[in-house]
Amino acid sequence: MTENDMDMKKDRAVLVGLSAYGLPEEENADESSMEELSALLETAGGQCVGTVFQNRASPDPRTFLGEGKVAEVKQLVSAMEADMVIVDNPLSPSQQRVLSEELGVTVLDRAALILDIFAQRARTREGRLQVELAQYQYLLPRLTGMWGHLVRQTASGGRSPIGTRGPGETQLETDRRHIRKKIQKLRQELEEVRRVRATQRQRREKNEVPVVAIVGYTNAGKSTLLNALTGSDIPANDRLFDTLDTTTRTLEISDTCTVLLSDTVGFIRKLPHHLVEAFKATLEELSYADLLLHVIDASDPQWREQAEVVEKLIAQLGAERTPRLDVFNKCDKCPADILPHGADIVSISARTGRGLDELLRKIGERLDTGACRVELSIPYDQGGLVDLLHRQAKVERVEYGETIRVTAVCTPIQLGRLKDYVVSGWTPPKEFWED
Repeated sequence: MTENDMDMKKDRAVLVGLSAYGLPEEENADESSMEELSALLETAGGQCVGTVFQNRASPDPRTFLGEGKVAEVKQLVSAMEADMVIVDNPLSPSQQRVLSEELGVTVLDRAALILDIFAQRARTREGRLQVELAQYQYLLPRLTGMWGHLVRQTASGGRSPIGTRGPGETQLETDRRHIRKKIQKLRQELEEVRRVRATQRQRREKNEVPVVAIVGYTNAGKSTLLNALTGSDIPANDRLFDTLDTTTRTLEISDTCTVLLSDTVGFIRKLPHHLVEAFKATLEELSYADLLLHVIDASDPQWREQAEVVEKLIAQLGAERTPRLDVFNKCDKCPADILPHGADIVSISARTGRGLDELLRKIGERLDTGACRVELSIPYDQGGLVDLLHRQAKVERVEYGETIRVTAVCTPIQLGRLKDYVVSGWTPPKEFWED
């Protein structure tokens, strides 16, 4: 198959954006959000064949766009043989239905496009559950439009056509009831996922393993950073929403400090609120993390706006008080004199490895638990302590002789319980009344 044949198979879309005083600022379209919409379309497997932008005082209640602009979009759709129109702003169910009828093609808003990408990208059962829940929540208020032809045919006392008498509204209610049941079932299944995560989290806290969560705008380089730090081979492509399912890897900061490093779904402006809700089972890990690495694409002219979007979503998820490092990635593409500096800022290139040593040092500074490597001599009648060490510490060697000799990396809390058996590597701290 040639490249031209590949292009022929792509959905051809006209992109539309509206900037209006009557819309909340975060819902308005602008040049950067339209560029991002085009990138989203490409990620979904589509092709942009035209762009239309409109400024007006407020959206049209019926068609969202003005009457003249709808006619202009219709002409462009016809001229470019487009299959669909994608609007950068959120549309109400009725506006989406009317626009689709007026233009004669499928009309989606930004939220629907993002949902489609998420549906393509989700790999794990949990990820698929979350996407399915978000899709049903998006679909529920739009059911009336799907059955609108039956509603209109029986409106105003009109006669029902043959084959449509009775079931129109009944079918609509049946579908609504079915979807509500599906939403309830999906929420129950996701609640079970949360319970499993809570159990895993309790085990980590018991073992005192710190958790570092990587967050950031989509395509900022989070997966590339995880790969660079841990030697993993997680797919890291230059496209939006390449990672949906949370990936966790072990990272050794030093020989006495090991952390769990988690990659999370990328954030984006105008992220559908029900999508944030659906993904809370994954994103709630942020509020339990010991440290956040906020990865920022330093080479993007819009990085300040993108960072602000991430900050707002972090606050929405209840993680605004979690300690944080701002990691400016792709610094190899920026002049050194414009890179930010500060105690909680690190400039890196995950691709080339530049700055990673400093990042590891700063992570270590914030998460160092005071653990140290010790030699323990445990009597055989206290053999249960060896099992305890295997569960709660990092055991490196066990030898059986006159006593059980154990080499392990232990935290101060663990050493307080085992101080009578420490042979070397640690001296109990003196109390304030001791010399």
